[in-house]
Amino acid sequence: MCKIYNTIGCLTTIKDHLNHHNIHDFQSLNDVIEFQKSYFNYRQQIIIQHEKFIEKEKDELFLDLKHLDELIERNKLNIEEELTKRIDNLRQNLNIVTNTIRTNLLERFIRFIKLVYFKIQIQYNLSKFESRVNRSLKNLINLRQQKNNRYQFIISHFNDAVTISCKRPLTTLDRKKSIIDEVATYIAGAIGEHCVVKELQKLSDEYQLINDFSISFSKPIYNRQENDSIKSVQIDHILIGPSGIFLIETKNWSAESLKNLNLRSPVQQIKRTSFVLYKLLNNEITRFLLENHRWGEKKISIRNLIVLINSKPKEEFQYVKILTLSELLGYVKYFKASFSNIETQRITDYLLKINNKGKF
Repeated sequence: MCKIYNTIGCLTTIKDHLNHHNIHDFQSLNDVIEFQKSYFNYRQQIIIQHEKFIEKEKDELFLDLKHLDELIERNKLNIEEELTKRIDNLRQNLNIVTNTIRTNLLERFIRFIKLVYFKIQIQYNLSKFESRVNRSLKNLINLRQQKNNRYQFIISHFNDAVTISCKRPLTTLDRKKSIIDEVATYIAGAIGEHCVVKELQKLSDEYQLINDFSISFSKPIYNRQENDSIKSVQIDHILIGPSGIFLIETKNWSAESLKNLNLRSPVQQIKRTSFVLYKLLNNEITRFLLENHRWGEKKISIRNLIVLINSKPKEEFQYVKILTLSELLGYVKYFKASFSNIETQRITDYLLKINNKGKF
C-alpha cells in the first residue's frame, strides 16, 4: 500500500475553521457531511423533542395545581382553626372577667382594664383574621399563580411555548450549519482529495504520497519565461514512485460547474509549483538525491496532473494532463520505472523536510 504523509489540505482548513469557532463535535469529514445531509432532520428532531417537553410540562403543571389547591385548602383550614381558637380563648377569658364581681376599688379598676384589653384583642383578631390567613398562604398562592399562568399559556399558545423552549438548541444548530456553510467549497474539495488519496492507496509500497505540500521563500524564485516572481506554492498531492514524480491538483467539480468554472487557474497553479520543485530538485545541493548513472547525471522530471472527480472537459493544456479519478492509476502505472526505491525515499524525505520547514 502507498505510504501517506500529512492530512489533506482542505480537511486541515475545515478543522481550523471549526476550531476557531469552538465547534469540536466532528471527528471526521464523514461526520461533517452527515451533519449537512441530516441538518433538517436534526432541526425537526429538536422541535419534536421540545413538543414532548412542553406536553410533559403541561401534564406536570396540571398535577402541581391540583396538589397546590389541596395544600392551600388544608393549610387554610389549619390556620383558620388556629386563629379561631385564639379568639375563642380571648372570649372565654372575657366571660370569666365579666362574670367576676369585685367590690374593692382597685380590683374593680383591674377588672375594667382586663375587660377593655380582651375586647380590644377580640376585635383586633377578628379584623385581622382574613389578612393573617392570606399572609400565611401568600407563598403558596403566589406559586400557584405562577404555575397557573404558565399552564394557561401552554394551553392557549402551545406552539409559542415550543418555539421559546427550542430557541437555544435551534440557534446553536443553525449557527453550526452557518459556520459549516462558510467552508462548503472546502468540504467539496476535501471529498475530492479524499477520493484521490483512497485511489492512490491502491498503489504498492514503492510509492509515497505527500498531501498538502506548501513552501514559501524569503527570496522569491523568478520564472523568466512567465515573468513571474514566485514567493510561495501549494499543491494538493505529490506522488513519488518508481515511475516518477506526479504533482496532483484535485477538483471536485460537477459537469455543470465545468461549464462555468475556469480550469486555467489550477493549471497555472500546478505549473508554478512544478517550476519551483524542478528548480529545487535539480540544483547543486540536491544532486545527491539520485544515484550516479553510467551515462551521466540523471534529471528529476515532474508530471503535472489535474484530477477531476466526476468528469473532465474536452480541452487540453500544455504540460498539464487532465484526468478523471478512474484514469489516475492507469496513467501513473503507464510510465516505466526511472527511480530506485532508495531514490524515491531520498526525494520524499527531502520534500517532507522543506515542506515542514516553512520559509525556505
